[in-house]
Amino acid sequence: MKRLIHRKKAGLFYPIWFAGPAIVIYGIFYLIPIFFAFVMSFTDWNMNRFMEPVFNGFENFQKLFNDEVFVRSIGNTFLFAVTTTIGKIVLGLALALLLVKPVKGNNIFRTIFYMPCVLSTVVVGILFNAILGRDGLLNEFTAVLGIKPIDWLGSYSTAMLWIILMEIWMWGGFCMFIFISGLQSIPQEYYECAEIEGASKTAKFFKITLPLLMPSFTVVMTLNITGGLKVFDMVYILTNGGPGFDTQVLNTYTYRSFSMGFLGQSCASAVILSVIIVLVTFTVNNFLKKREVEM
Repeated sequence: MKRLIHRKKAGLFYPIWFAGPAIVIYGIFYLIPIFFAFVMSFTDWNMNRFMEPVFNGFENFQKLFNDEVFVRSIGNTFLFAVTTTIGKIVLGLALALLLVKPVKGNNIFRTIFYMPCVLSTVVVGILFNAILGRDGLLNEFTAVLGIKPIDWLGSYSTAMLWIILMEIWMWGGFCMFIFISGLQSIPQEYYECAEIEGASKTAKFFKITLPLLMPSFTVVMTLNITGGLKVFDMVYILTNGGPGFDTQVLNTYTYRSFSMGFLGQSCASAVILSVIIVLVTFTVNNFLKKREVEM
């Protein structure tokens, strides 16, 4: 009996010991930095006062919201997150509907559309810089057609447009695979019953496919809206927040503040971004979860 109790106790503690190293690493490299950034966001910590930060309350947050560049970076961040999420969902769903059927050559096309996801963002950014630069390949091509060269990355409208299009092009294939998994999990009996009742393809799509794809929409939208709010590398490599500060987003603003030595202010910016991500993610996730339909 004692041995049995001892084994049960050992079984209870075993998962904790097994997860211990992961918890330690997670705490050191994730939880502690978050707590440290939160505390330092309420100080005037900077390179001149590196070892002696002084508590200044909400002064950093007031400065940020009075900064036009920061306010604009919030707008750009939401613009990027919303438009890229919509674009990736539309593209991913369209590709999934085309490639879900077991047709010869489907695996090849799926691989082709998924390939941009595995490419390095740095490589993609350098490639598109070579294409979109003033002396880039795109202007060389349009010059042959008699069109004057355009500085694609030199104005807000075209620069932001290309950043958004790059993101959609890179991750549309990822969304495609999630939607394909969702489509394959829908029982075919529903479609057979609908056909017997004389339902059209449009009716089957809106009455069967879309409602039963809501779990896939929840995953895709949550991942993409979160990733869109955290965007950094795409903007930094392609425009570095330019021209001027026109395409600045929250992460590039935080990085710029940190590189200039305003450490407390950059921590405050990171805290604001974290709060925005948590609020938006939970709101979107809860909204979509309530609309999921059981099969």
